[in-house]
Amino acid sequence: MHSSAAPSGEVGRAALWMLGAITSFSVMAVAGRSLSATHDTFEIMMFRSLIGIGIVVGVAGAAGTLHQINRTHLRTHAARNVFHFTGQNLWFYAVAVAPLAQVIALEFTSPLWVTVLAPLFLGEKLTLKRGLAAIIGFGGVLLVAQPQASGFSAGLAAAAGSAICFAITAIFTKALTRTETITSILFWLTLIQAIFGVIAVGIDGQVTWPTLHTAPWLLAVAVAGLTAHFCLTSALRIAPAVIVMPMDFLRLPALALVGLAFYQEPLTWAIVGGSVLILTGNFINLGVFSARKLK
Repeated sequence: MHSSAAPSGEVGRAALWMLGAITSFSVMAVAGRSLSATHDTFEIMMFRSLIGIGIVVGVAGAAGTLHQINRTHLRTHAARNVFHFTGQNLWFYAVAVAPLAQVIALEFTSPLWVTVLAPLFLGEKLTLKRGLAAIIGFGGVLLVAQPQASGFSAGLAAAAGSAICFAITAIFTKALTRTETITSILFWLTLIQAIFGVIAVGIDGQVTWPTLHTAPWLLAVAVAGLTAHFCLTSALRIAPAVIVMPMDFLRLPALALVGLAFYQEPLTWAIVGGSVLILTGNFINLGVFSARKLK
């Protein structure tokens, strides 16, 4: 069994990396919605991954880390990217057809799944305090999504499915960080998903090529996707998954404000109240509040 405790300094450094991941994921959400009118999700994933290969190889070559790429854990890389490719396609579909706040709220069941699955697959300890944090956070997610009021649309179902896929992806990522470098993880991420994307687009039989309007958004998706994974992987190398993943809850109020500012999606009291619950659960999990009796 591996202890899930992490010194405060490590938590602070992991939080900085997660701030970068949150910013990148937010940029990707806006770019993905902007592309949805022209490109389907398979095309977005294919172009994103092809651009990503060039970026990863170029940066790794300049940094002198190309030699770190190896095939030792290729099966684990492949399994990780099957779930990530599936989850990412579901996510791009969801952000195109459903309100951003609700999509992100349902996506945030992913850290809750990580909290449950990490002890099973990674040997990380699930304490009473973290269990309580997960319950409070999940209550906030339900308040924001309000499935009983709005109905469970295809977009929200896709968001829920992507959350499970992302949770499994995070488990595989944490396992890989024990032996693999970030360069190797990102290289196999882009290469394997480019292959998946080409196959999916080939089966679909129709390709819409980038235009002067969509090319910058595709570049934004590619860059934001890589920086998000770089930051997330860096955070997971520093601190346990059950600590790192709930930090992503901060993306909910950020995307709710983006939806309000750019897409006139209302910021309701349910969203505000749910966000407070989610952040409360997050802070409890991170040890911001004193909870000695819950340890």
